[in-house]
Amino acid sequence: MSLRNKIVAGVLVLCSGTLTAFLGDWEGNGQNVVYADKLAGGLPTVCKGITRHTSPDPVVVGDYWSAARCDQVEQMVIQKGQLQLADCITNQQVGQNTFDALSSHAHNVGVPGTCASRAVGLINAGRIADGCQALAWAADGKTPVWAFVTNAQGKKVLVRGLHARRLAEADLCRAGL
Repeated sequence: MSLRNKIVAGVLVLCSGTLTAFLGDWEGNGQNVVYADKLAGGLPTVCKGITRHTSPDPVVVGDYWSAARCDQVEQMVIQKGQLQLADCITNQQVGQNTFDALSSHAHNVGVPGTCASRAVGLINAGRIADGCQALAWAADGKTPVWAFVTNAQGKKVLVRGLHARRLAEADLCRAGL
């Protein structure tokens, strides 16, 4: 059964309660006023990480989004991303927690980045625990990954909050293995 078929059959849930709570912790609960996300170069962001790249509606700094509008757009954006993500995961042994962790990663860095990641490569190769570890650490096990931004001087700088998120995704990914 393909991962997409597991979703259709209800074995894996789109927009699970675990995922939405996780995203709320890391993207912001009740973030109803559009703000310029400094870590994303000032990209207008609202709700649980909704941007112009994912929203069907304009995302303009200073605009107010109701809780109902946030819920509606978040569910649509998360589900769309998860369906795209499901197409690049070939290991049928992926459980809900691993899928939710990969979904959070994809929500933050983009589905193409997650699908091309070492983490997904390891998971698809049947090495789920190693793939979970790769969400936060390079192959050497010491160097953080997916936790850097480029500063005004063009240097890559580690953002401790992003690395904390990657560690939390790795923990969620391993939960239940």
